[in-house]
Amino acid sequence: MGLYDFTFYDLINRNVVTYGDKAAWFEVDDGQTLTFSQYKEKVDSLACGLQKAGINKGDRIGALGKNSLEYFLLYGAAAALGAIMLPINWRLSADEVGYNLNDCGSKLVFADKEFQDNIKGLKDKLPSVEKYFNLGPEGGGFSDFQALLGQGNEFDGADVATDDGFVIIHTAAVAGRPRGALLSHGNVLCADMHFGYLLNLTPQDVHLNILPLFHVGGLFMVTSSFHAGIMNVNMSGFDAAKAVEMIEEKKVSMMFTFAPILSSVLEEHEKTGKDISTLRVSAGLDTPDTIEKYQEITGGTFYCMYGQTETSCVATFGAYNDRPGSAGKTLPLAEVRLVDDYDHPVPVGEVGEITMKGPMVFKGYWNLPEDNEYTFREGWHHTGDQGRFDEDGFLWYAGRKAEKELIKPGGENVYPAEVEKVVLEHPAVEKTVVFGVPDPKWKEGIKAVCKLKEGEALEPQELIDFVGERIARFKKPQYVEFVADLPLLEDGSPDRAKVKELYGGEQ
Repeated sequence: MGLYDFTFYDLINRNVVTYGDKAAWFEVDDGQTLTFSQYKEKVDSLACGLQKAGINKGDRIGALGKNSLEYFLLYGAAAALGAIMLPINWRLSADEVGYNLNDCGSKLVFADKEFQDNIKGLKDKLPSVEKYFNLGPEGGGFSDFQALLGQGNEFDGADVATDDGFVIIHTAAVAGRPRGALLSHGNVLCADMHFGYLLNLTPQDVHLNILPLFHVGGLFMVTSSFHAGIMNVNMSGFDAAKAVEMIEEKKVSMMFTFAPILSSVLEEHEKTGKDISTLRVSAGLDTPDTIEKYQEITGGTFYCMYGQTETSCVATFGAYNDRPGSAGKTLPLAEVRLVDDYDHPVPVGEVGEITMKGPMVFKGYWNLPEDNEYTFREGWHHTGDQGRFDEDGFLWYAGRKAEKELIKPGGENVYPAEVEKVVLEHPAVEKTVVFGVPDPKWKEGIKAVCKLKEGEALEPQELIDFVGERIARFKKPQYVEFVADLPLLEDGSPDRAKVKELYGGEQ
């Protein structure tokens, strides 16, 4: 570590001095509370145990589990050793989990009890993994997590720089395969500082952690809260009744949400009468009706944004009321430029690809140099998303470029190509086009329009179940429509634009 470096572990040490005995973490499931000093003590013990288990700087640690204190300790211990966390979406299928672990060559794997059977079935296919450990408080059949905490707290600190990798988060499967986005310590800390500044965070705030720690939104809200000296009230899984109870009891002032989380909280508040007036900040993605209802009930502010994993969660940010429907303005430490297909800037008011540079931009896709060269061409990160700036500098999202069309049901990322590939595995399906449609619950739903092979018959639910058995269930279509024929382009492939025009209305 150099004179000018600062890492997440440095932040842990800094917070001991700054916040000491202030509560840093409250575990909803068992009522456990940890101060900032106690968090560091456990992190140091875990780092010692991990080092004795063979973890060194640069090694990857896979984690598959619900939100827990143990999960967040693992982030801290990895930072202390210069190791790289690989959080995995627990909603993925076993094969998808195996792909992510192998893609990054994980050395250790931590898994909750409920996910260990899937991992056990993969062991013969995971040559890089040396040891398996329980994650979370319930234990399970893997080696004991708590034993790692009982081997002292003296470890050999690594020479870790701000620019070194800290976490790999796999993005949705463009071209049929997920890509591991490598984020540095600097990326994480820069995101923390942006959220702290833009949300006016203070140690008196309380964060309700309801988004998963494998998701960039969940991770960065936890680290931003930790950075600002805020107590994280952690839920292992979202439950509207428990969330409202915690908001009232712990005076929760902030949370990050995706549809339908916020609407569920508001409905529960109306049903029970519990007080949620302390909730001054909610941020994320939701419908105008839900946002306005939240602001009316609580008097709080909803913040909208544009971003992706590759931009450390956000690139533009702003209060909903500043310009309803927009994604806010460019972050203080970022430059966002909209360009045409030849990388020439487009005029204000015209749609172009969103490109970005600054300390929020990720390090690159893991072991994919050609993808990185293309993504970072001309010295800018090309997001594959489109937008336009209005005359006041607000960004208006305008969808994905054709090469990177994306569906976002409930905040998750789903590429149509990945779903189409599975749909076409069904022996009755000849052609399909998958795309996003408006959905009252998830804001955006997944629809598959299919042409069946001659003489074949199939029920929509049969196809939905077929897809859900082969990839993560959040990627399966909610809507299926069978048609006599699909409009085609000159090369014989389906005309996606025409299909969406014909079949993409309200469901």
